[in-house]
Amino acid sequence: MKGKQIPFLNVGRINEHFKTELLKVFSNSLQKPLILGELTEQFEKDWSHFTGTRFAVGTGNGLDALFLILEAYKILGKLHEGDEIIVPAHTYIATVLPVLHAGMKPVFVEPDEDYNISVEALRMIDRPAVKAIIPVHLYGLMARMEEIKKLAGEKDWLIIEDAAQAHGAELEGKKAGAWGDAAAFSFYPTKNLGALGDGGMVTTNDEELTKVIPYLRNYGQEKKYVSTFKGINSRLDALQAAFLSVKLKELNVFNAKRLEIARFYHQNIQNPRIQKPVWKEDFSHVYHLYVVRSPYRDELKKYLFDHGIQTIIHYPVPPHKQPALKEFNGLSLPRTEKLAREILSIPLDPLMQEDDYQYIVEVINRFKN
Repeated sequence: MKGKQIPFLNVGRINEHFKTELLKVFSNSLQKPLILGELTEQFEKDWSHFTGTRFAVGTGNGLDALFLILEAYKILGKLHEGDEIIVPAHTYIATVLPVLHAGMKPVFVEPDEDYNISVEALRMIDRPAVKAIIPVHLYGLMARMEEIKKLAGEKDWLIIEDAAQAHGAELEGKKAGAWGDAAAFSFYPTKNLGALGDGGMVTTNDEELTKVIPYLRNYGQEKKYVSTFKGINSRLDALQAAFLSVKLKELNVFNAKRLEIARFYHQNIQNPRIQKPVWKEDFSHVYHLYVVRSPYRDELKKYLFDHGIQTIIHYPVPPHKQPALKEFNGLSLPRTEKLAREILSIPLDPLMQEDDYQYIVEVINRFKN
C-alpha cells in the first residue's frame, strides 16, 4: 500500500464535526424519557417538516419501517398475505426481507443504466396479484417517480418508497419520502443523515396509516399493557432522535458538498475502462454513494487499495442470489447480475479535503488492467 490513506467514509470525523452540540444534547437528555417521549416526537416533527409530509413515525431501523408499513396496510385491508410486491432486482436485501416477513411475494424488476428500477420493464408487468411497488432511490438518486406514480395509478398499486439512501433528494420540488403512499428511511450511521446508532422513520400523508404504525412499533399497544395488534418492538431511540435533530440542521449543506465532490469526479475521471454514474446537477441525486462500473472491477478495487484508497461494493450479491433466498436463486436477471460484477463505490465523504478527491481521480485515471 502506498501514497495517501483515504477511508471510504470517515464517520468519526463527521460526528466530531457535531461534537459540541451532540454532547450538549446528551447532557440535556439525561433527565428526559429515552423511550419515545418528547425527543423522539421533536425529531418526528422535524423530519415531517423537512420531507414535506403530514406525518412521520420513528422506528428502530429502516427495515422495520418498511415492514411496519406493509403490516399496517394489511390491518387496513389494503394489502394481504400472498400479495405480490414489485421490488428492484438491484438493491440491498433489506428492501426484500420486509416483503417476505409480511407474508408477501417479491417480484424482481431489472434496473436501468442509472441503477434504479426500469420504468420500461414496469410497463410490461401484467400480474393481477401485484398490489404495490417499492421503488428504491438507490445510491441517492430519485427513481423516475412521476412515471411510476402515473403507472401505479393506472394499475391501482400502492407506492411505498424505500428512501433509505435519499435523505434530502428531491424531484420537481417534492422530496423523497413525499411521493408515495408511504416511505421508509434509515438513519444508519453511514447515511447522508446518520445517527450514532440505528434508527428509521416512516413518512406518509395517510392519516389512517399513522393511526396504526405507532401502535405496531410498540408491541401493538394502544395503551400500556393492552395490545390491539400483533406488534413488534421497533421504536426510534429518543437519544438517537435528539442527535438526528442536531445533524439535520446541516443536511442540505452536507448534501451540497457531496454534489460538489460528485461534480469533480464527473468532470475529471477520464478512463475508458471506467464508466461513471449518471450525473444530476441538482438534489434529485444526493450522492449517498458514487458508484462507478468497470469490467475490470476486481483489479480496479485491488489497485485502489494498493494506493491507499478504500472502496466498497454495493452490492456484490443480488438479493435473488442470496443463500437466504434460495427460492429465487434460479431466477435469471442478467442486468442485475452484470452490475453486481462491475460496480464499485469510491470514497465520497462530505468532509473530504480537495487534495483527497484530486488524488483519487489521479489514481483512477492511471488505472490499466
